[in-house]
Amino acid sequence: MKKIELTEATKPLAEYVKEMDGMSLMIMYKGVALAALVPMDNADYESVALGSDPELIAILEKSRKSVREGRVYTTEGMRKFFENDKDDQDKTP
Repeated sequence: MKKIELTEATKPLAEYVKEMDGMSLMIMYKGVALAALVPMDNADYESVALGSDPELIAILEKSRKSVREGRVYTTEGMRKFFENDKDDQDKTP
């Protein structure tokens, strides 16, 4: 990955894209990453859009926190849960 300081990024965007050579280019400001130019060789628009969606990122972080705290459900546990729910619905008049 290449890095460039924002204050030194004076060329047109098209020039930086041409110079990427398959590598990402991180735009920095005082050592903090602000933005990135990323080659689309192994990605598509939807992947990039989802990967930067704040709502999806929040959902993923919430899920990761649950896993860290041990609040997880196995596939078998979910099957039993929904089987019991289905049995309860079958009994409803």
